[in-house]
Amino acid sequence: MKITDTIRYAGVNDHQIDLFEGQYKVPNGMAYNSYVILDEKIAVMDTVDANFTHEWLDNLDRILEGRKPDYLIVQHMEPDHAANVANFLKVYPETTIVANAKTFTMIQNFFGLDLEGQKLEVTNGGTLNLGNHNLTFVFAPMVHWPEVMVTYDSTDKVLFSADGFGKFGALDVEEDWDDEARRYFIGIVGKYGPQVQKLLKVAAGLDIQIICPLHGPVLTENLGHYIGLYDTWSSYTPETEGIVIAYTSVYGHTKAAVELLADKLRSKGCPKVVVYDLARDDMSQALSDAFRYSKLVLATTTYNASIYPFMHDYITRLTEHNFQNRTWASSKMVPGHLWQQNYERNAFWLQEDQLAGHYCKSAFRSKPGKQGSAGSYGKRTLQRIHCPE
Repeated sequence: MKITDTIRYAGVNDHQIDLFEGQYKVPNGMAYNSYVILDEKIAVMDTVDANFTHEWLDNLDRILEGRKPDYLIVQHMEPDHAANVANFLKVYPETTIVANAKTFTMIQNFFGLDLEGQKLEVTNGGTLNLGNHNLTFVFAPMVHWPEVMVTYDSTDKVLFSADGFGKFGALDVEEDWDDEARRYFIGIVGKYGPQVQKLLKVAAGLDIQIICPLHGPVLTENLGHYIGLYDTWSSYTPETEGIVIAYTSVYGHTKAAVELLADKLRSKGCPKVVVYDLARDDMSQALSDAFRYSKLVLATTTYNASIYPFMHDYITRLTEHNFQNRTWASSKMVPGHLWQQNYERNAFWLQEDQLAGHYCKSAFRSKPGKQGSAGSYGKRTLQRIHCPE
């Protein structure tokens, strides 16, 4: 794949994988991206997952057409991008590895390579000239590992963005970028909003025409759209007005209450109502949508004298990913002291940001033909989340 006249794509598609990082469902696979800059001196940008060593090396061989690379630039040491550093050096032993100090420590730990006389250690803001191409390295710690850096090519105005602007899905599958990029961002990078904001401020001062991420498609058009979404996601600003209702149900009674509430919200003109059964639906999608929409309702049951396990998991994921700046409402189906005990431990960000919480207690199911406490909960929830009457 030709990115520019002198930049080529050398990555691979993975349709063998079912769970990315052991937890995120990827029905359309993954792409592990690597790039080659062809100049007086040749730079290879990152490697790929260990399962695709030979395919990647074959891609490099075709692109290089008998030439030898001068540099391997390692932006990120996660194994899906750096697993083949040692294998690369077996084929191209005279290559200089370009990385920062933290990355070289990881290379030593991962592969036992000290690279004496074969490494170029760069600093934040450091540069490398390939002939025509001038590269600038920008450190991006915790986006989403501590050693991460991105690389800006001022000649072709390309940002090699590491895991930034990545998405789930292989490149040979057509799908909407926003949805799978959002799910990827929230799951992989979402905890580190301040660090992403810092990187975006640096990027704002660069003339970027192309973004080359380590996952997902190369971005060449409407870059303001993608950068704008990253600004929204990393600032924890609701992307869209709407309500997510996430629930767990043992015998169907909580489910029935949720369905009643969802119908009531829709009938009152709420712009978007999305319902997730946390025991059956994709947890990462439920998490992604909680960040996408402006309001969240949690409805759960008592189990083992505490919160139902799937809800406990969901609350944990919300807080681990720095969930904030939302209006939320929750049922209080567990004993008050246990709910508070779990909630205070697992959702302190919600409390610190003083989000609009609301509790409803329902001891048993509603009687046939009556809304019971579910109906009053729905009414109070409507008032709390400002759905139009």
